[in-house]
Amino acid sequence: MNNFDFAVPVLSRGKHRNPRKGACFMEFASYLAGEPWSDHPACTHPLLAGVARDVNDCTTDAGRSRLAPLIPSVIGLTPDDPHVVPRVTARCIQEALPVVSQERQYILAVALIVGERQLAILDGRPLDSMDPASQEALDSVPSATKWARAFTAKAHRGTPDYARRTAPRAVSCAVEGISQACVPNPDERLYRLLENAIEECRRWVPAKPSRFPQAAPRTVEEATQVAQ
Repeated sequence: MNNFDFAVPVLSRGKHRNPRKGACFMEFASYLAGEPWSDHPACTHPLLAGVARDVNDCTTDAGRSRLAPLIPSVIGLTPDDPHVVPRVTARCIQEALPVVSQERQYILAVALIVGERQLAILDGRPLDSMDPASQEALDSVPSATKWARAFTAKAHRGTPDYARRTAPRAVSCAVEGISQACVPNPDERLYRLLENAIEECRRWVPAKPSRFPQAAPRTVEEATQVAQ
């Protein structure tokens, strides 16, 4: 167990060398899980951890403390089901696509269509079938969707690896796009996006116990003290 009893870290942007300097969402998760201090701890699925880091950094200073109670809920979420990456990515894009800038809409529409095709293959359904929530998001941006369908219909050389490159970039694009969108209370949208990503990741956790206990060594009450 790391000995950080001298202080409860305060959530802030970026990476921190130690808790005296503050903590981002995932650094605090590493602390709660009893892991070495890191913003890439082993206790959380890599893509979900990326969502949490992006939301942490794009949320305003005034709104960031609200994220603290969610930190224990990401500990132990390490499913390896192939559905996880495209499903978590889809949940993030669904939240962002209707409100982000037009330039980002084109990027996110492509990533959503590609991810939905991966899910169709995994589920053994027609490639043009679509999750209703994804279809609704695409319908909200018809111009971007039309372009994205034409783009993804073409053969492309050197197509990036979806899990390692496309999905993380799409998630970052979605989060940053919401933070910069001309919408009321973007912090609330980012909070909801992270909640949805956590919920989706939890759906794919195997029934067998994880080697990381859901009950973290530090308590939820301690996490909520970050805001105080």
